[in-house]
Amino acid sequence: MHHHFEKRHQHKGRRFMDRHPGHGSGRFAAGFGGGVGRGFRTGRKLGSGDLQLVILALLAEKPRHGYEIIKEFEERSGGFYGPSPGMVYPALTYLEEIGHATVATEGTKKLYRITAAGSSHLAAHRTTVDAILEQLARIGGKMARVREAFAGEEASDEERMTEALRAARRQLKSALIAKLGAEPEEQGRIAQILQHAAEAIRGK
Repeated sequence: MHHHFEKRHQHKGRRFMDRHPGHGSGRFAAGFGGGVGRGFRTGRKLGSGDLQLVILALLAEKPRHGYEIIKEFEERSGGFYGPSPGMVYPALTYLEEIGHATVATEGTKKLYRITAAGSSHLAAHRTTVDAILEQLARIGGKMARVREAFAGEEASDEERMTEALRAARRQLKSALIAKLGAEPEEQGRIAQILQHAAEAIRGK
């Protein structure tokens, strides 16, 4: 009976994801270290099934509120990946509906816990979720190193720059960080732009 219930809600979840492309099949940031896990593709989002697995893994560590789950994603990826509330809360509702999580209301907040069924599902997919968590950790480490590099350069060069040059440098840094998970072709295009810009600055 439970099998039919879960299957019915899986279909419901897929229909929801079809209507909301932000929850779809896009995979997570292969540009940050190769294809780990199942079918990582370029992009800055997880597919719905992978997102649910990571949420279960976080709930297995301790009960959490929805906003705590979002913050945990951001912290583990160094700010690179933070699923929106429009992704996390429907995923939590779905996990509750299929019996993988329970929710307790605390005033205006909801505290989510993993269930025995959720733990069994997580155990069956442990390899996948561990690969995703490892990818998040690697991205977080790379983001930290990028920030350290920029911070070191800025500290030594800041006094010699005009405000206009500092502003342009900040914009360039922001644009590069936003493209860290881009496809190889896009990264190649960006490299060519930077090369041409460097030559133009040198007066070549």
